[in-house]
Amino acid sequence: MYRIYHKYIIIHQKNTFNRMHIFVFKAFYIILQESTIILRMSDKIKYTLEYNIKSSRKVLFNRLSTAGGLSEWFADDVNVRGKNFVFIWDGTEQQAELVSKKDCKNVKFQWEEEDDDSYFEFKINTDDLTGDVALIITDFAEEDEIEDAKNLWDSQISELKHILGG
Repeated sequence: MYRIYHKYIIIHQKNTFNRMHIFVFKAFYIILQESTIILRMSDKIKYTLEYNIKSSRKVLFNRLSTAGGLSEWFADDVNVRGKNFVFIWDGTEQQAELVSKKDCKNVKFQWEEEDDDSYFEFKINTDDLTGDVALIITDFAEEDEIEDAKNLWDSQISELKHILGG
């Protein structure tokens, strides 16, 4: 896109366009470029799921934040290299960066292959009155894939509950 823009400016420079015209074309290109980024981000929609989990916060947090814990329910295998987590499903690897981690509260990952600001996050909440533990998952999906993504999370969380004994 830049090359087309660049040639377009050069063509118009030969036709004696002044600096103001070039400035307007550059400004238009910047606006167009920013709009493209906004459109790309709007392809995915943020959604949140909540699950009641019969477990202590500490045990649940271990299953959400460590390679060993995640490989029990989330992926076939998980390798960690610093803040980079490599998730393996059926021999296929996907890498995510650990963006934030607060002990027994939340874990947030961002896929490395994604061009946007999407992420997936696990939050642990405890009801003050009942002591019930809830796992809140935030994720992103394209509009036509949200139901499939939710079904996948339901399946994954079912496996997690089974492993936790509940």
